[in-house]
Amino acid sequence: MAVDDVDGTLAAMGPRLRAARERHGATLAGVSRATGISTSTLSRMETGRRRPTLEVLLQLSKEYGVSLDELAGTAPAPAVESRATAPLRLRDGKAVLPLTRYVGGLHAHKHVLPALDDPPARPRQVSHDGYEWLCVLYGRLWLALGDQDLILLPGDVAEFDTRTPHGVANSSPSGPVEYLIMFGPQGERQRQRTPKPL
Repeated sequence: MAVDDVDGTLAAMGPRLRAARERHGATLAGVSRATGISTSTLSRMETGRRRPTLEVLLQLSKEYGVSLDELAGTAPAPAVESRATAPLRLRDGKAVLPLTRYVGGLHAHKHVLPALDDPPARPRQVSHDGYEWLCVLYGRLWLALGDQDLILLPGDVAEFDTRTPHGVANSSPSGPVEYLIMFGPQGERQRQRTPKPL
């Protein structure tokens, strides 16, 4: 593998590490407790500010239950049919369908929060480096963003710096919530382009 290829693979690994952790349903703090790797080191690796060593990759591969090829982005892409018909279920019951292969830069997911039996509690908040854009497709999404509590309806969009504490929940027991998320490393944001009239 050429040096440029190695550099590119390492540069693209941060988003894949974050995606593997999210699919595993783990927080940075939880992974830190399980592996002994500090949360700051994990965060810097996920945002591309630190390159992981082989020893660290082996630990994370075992913790997340994925191969080194998957973390390096050299594994074959899963079949479209299996992705579409069997989204991964996380421990909290949330379903996540990856929409990109996490090869660096922005990546996207579709999330589905199940219907609730009881009124929801305020979402647990987390913070980390990055920038996030989300769009509600169906249902009512409760976004706790710092001190603010927002109820987003279908078609509503929110974008925010993920260093601000944030969390989401289904705001209504009447049905599920579906929403899209695009996430980028710190400083990388979506850019709106509006065509000029002819």
